[in-house]
Amino acid sequence: MKPEAYEAWYDSPRGRWIGTVEYALLRSLLRPEPGSSLLDIGCGTGHFTRAFARDVRGHVLGLDPNRDWLDYARTHAAAGEQYVAGLAESLPFPDRSFDYTVSVTALCFVERQQQALRELVRVTRRRFALGLLNRHSLLYLQKGRGGGTGAYQGAHWHTPAEIRTLFAPLPVCNLRLRTAIVLPHGTALGRAVERYWPQSILLGGFLVVSGDLTERSETHAI
Repeated sequence: MKPEAYEAWYDSPRGRWIGTVEYALLRSLLRPEPGSSLLDIGCGTGHFTRAFARDVRGHVLGLDPNRDWLDYARTHAAAGEQYVAGLAESLPFPDRSFDYTVSVTALCFVERQQQALRELVRVTRRRFALGLLNRHSLLYLQKGRGGGTGAYQGAHWHTPAEIRTLFAPLPVCNLRLRTAIVLPHGTALGRAVERYWPQSILLGGFLVVSGDLTERSETHAI
């Protein structure tokens, strides 16, 4: 997919609604402070990087291996954020380089997931928020079965239990799992359900896990 086509989808009524709901959930769990540093791993066109850059007004950096998409992101930078090429499995930064890290569905397309998570945790000082695709969702039934269709082709869809297992050996605490986009069609009914559906009932297509960094090795899940 061309970066222009990806961004055009976010400009459609349904895409704009989904993007707004997803960003609101990410931000509510990450809670970045103004002027802080933030890394967006697998930033693609920079869609969510730009949103965080506008809000945080600090040192915001997007990383992605796709140079064409990075060129698009640089051209459309919104608030002084920067973009670099790199892999989630081998981040080119020292330990604890960023106050916050975020990644939006990028891990769903990474083969070495545990290595990517170790790297995410390594470069984070305070808190992370990781957006994933939820296997326990209507969106999976529509787009994920049989290897996936369209932009979801080849994606890995996670379950809450799988996420807890992935984070168990990592030095993080206060894990929180929440979901959004319960009815993905974006109609008036879907938007009404979204307003009242508890995010702690993990049936939305967009599954976010957040956590804090700790020197200890145990993980506490909620």
